[in-house]
Amino acid sequence: MLQLVLHYDGTDFSGWQRQPDRRTVQGVLEAALARVCAMPVPALGSGRTDAGVHSRGQAVGISVADKWNAVSIRRALNAVLPGDVWVAESHAMHADFHARYSAVARRYRYHVGTDEESLSPFRRRTEWSVTRPIDTQALDAAAAELRGEHCFRAFAVRGTAPEGDDHRCHVTLAEWLTREGGLVFEIEANRFLHHMVRFLVGTMVDVALGRRPAHDMASLLGASDNSAVSPPAPPHALFLERVTYPPHLYLSPA
Repeated sequence: MLQLVLHYDGTDFSGWQRQPDRRTVQGVLEAALARVCAMPVPALGSGRTDAGVHSRGQAVGISVADKWNAVSIRRALNAVLPGDVWVAESHAMHADFHARYSAVARRYRYHVGTDEESLSPFRRRTEWSVTRPIDTQALDAAAAELRGEHCFRAFAVRGTAPEGDDHRCHVTLAEWLTREGGLVFEIEANRFLHHMVRFLVGTMVDVALGRRPAHDMASLLGASDNSAVSPPAPPHALFLERVTYPPHLYLSPA
């Protein structure tokens, strides 16, 4: 069993999951695997990313013939993959490894451009341009509300979680970072709901722009549905940064 860690530019993909007649990351990766291995090889991702969402850390589990090791499969795949997908790392894993169910944490970053240059074609593919004045103290206060374990039903697409799911997530990191030309929201949790990060960012930015009161974040964490949440932030500025697994699943140091 091997783990691949993928970087990809999601701009020209219809998301991660394989779809008929659509270009997806899973579809492109499985085509490359079939080419180098001369047989179909399923690629199991740690989770789905939506159309337009990028990755610097999508984890993928594959099972290939013994002649392949972590080094050789990475080299072979990078020789045939298109320019918007790259295998950044590969690891030999314990047989119990499962790309989705073995994960103990996932980390995302969302990029907001706040200067005029964020509208440049060199940045607008990967940043949400918000050029109105943003109250960064309001953003910090809103992010602080998210830390710990909460029900995030208000920040999820209705009906996408399994029936009976409590929508609870344990957030270990939620903070806004200042960088040249903008801001980055970084969040890590044991699980994420569908569109959760984008709903969080859209709502926090609305608070920071004065479009809704600061106490709304705490109120939404107690809401029974998503009827009062702000529209989700656009997908093109979201990155899956890292998926974390227990160290004992790695057959060599990660």
